[in-house]
Amino acid sequence: MALDQLEAFLKKMQSEPALKSEVLNASTADDVARIALKLGFEFSGDELLRMSGRKFGGVTVIKTDLPGEYN
Repeated sequence: MALDQLEAFLKKMQSEPALKSEVLNASTADDVARIALKLGFEFSGDELLRMSGRKFGGVTVIKTDLPGEYN
């Protein structure tokens, strides 16, 4: 993954409340990746999950465990 793609997407998300809301309401990392792809940013949900705990320009990527989720 191009780390700059993820960082650019997160910066855009910070500056656009509607986009931020859409991302926060996404169910999975793959859903977030699809939202980003529509806007021209390319990374996978798996790549996004691997960035969990890292901070990019004031945004921290956090993996959320959902009840009933199996590993």
